[in-house]
Amino acid sequence: MTQQLPQAPSTEPELAGVRNFRDVGGLPTVDGRKVRHGRLFRSGHLAHATESDASFLGTLGLHTIFDFRNAADMRLEGPDVELPGVRNVNLPLTDPADGAEFWKMVRDGDLDQLRSILADGKAAGRMTASYRTIIKQRTAEHSKVLHALAEDSVPALMHCAAGKDRAGLSVAVSLLAVGVEREAIEADYLKSNDPHRRYLVRRSDNSPAAMSPEVMELLSPLFDARAEYLSAAFETIEQTWGTTERYLTECLKVSPQTRERLRDRLLDEA
Repeated sequence: MTQQLPQAPSTEPELAGVRNFRDVGGLPTVDGRKVRHGRLFRSGHLAHATESDASFLGTLGLHTIFDFRNAADMRLEGPDVELPGVRNVNLPLTDPADGAEFWKMVRDGDLDQLRSILADGKAAGRMTASYRTIIKQRTAEHSKVLHALAEDSVPALMHCAAGKDRAGLSVAVSLLAVGVEREAIEADYLKSNDPHRRYLVRRSDNSPAAMSPEVMELLSPLFDARAEYLSAAFETIEQTWGTTERYLTECLKVSPQTRERLRDRLLDEA
């Protein structure tokens, strides 16, 4: 039976201290249904949310916030603001030690260093590899998310640092599980490129040519949402498990009954 929850407004605010916020409601499924507004939201981190931002988020009736950042992210940005009555679940999708030296060079490195690690397609290649790794190695975390959504965690907000990669993959997996069209998943993912949504790149003040045009061009693939990144995730599912169905049922342990509960929670009435 479909859980009756209050409908949240589908209008999209521009929050002052939270980047990349949106409701994924309205996306079509392959069988003609749509994701219901006010059930699943996504954003960047909430560490810099203003009082006004927190007040707005408090109107959404959120049950759970899924934070996919790791400890290193939290040291850099800070913890999320607390929203009264909302459960916070931290499920890191990357290890704090992974790429620590790399990200230090991104923040502090000079032009020659950045060229050595990012030029000639290296940056985009790193992103593609990261998406593949998350899909293959973070299956337990994605399984927890799907089961939590099916049980009691809706309305839910999913975020990482920028709300693009780790949150993007978790949203994509959740949408695949309820049958949303892949083209619609990709279109929503690519919205993270909108100028007002993009992550605010941090570079050390004393870095040579800290925010020069060449530096920003070298960094761009790291902070872009690119269709090729998401395609790599979908390809990894098919290469590793054969089909999306096998990935969901055999790897993520999502039973037909759980799938149906997910659809009841997240989709409009049939």
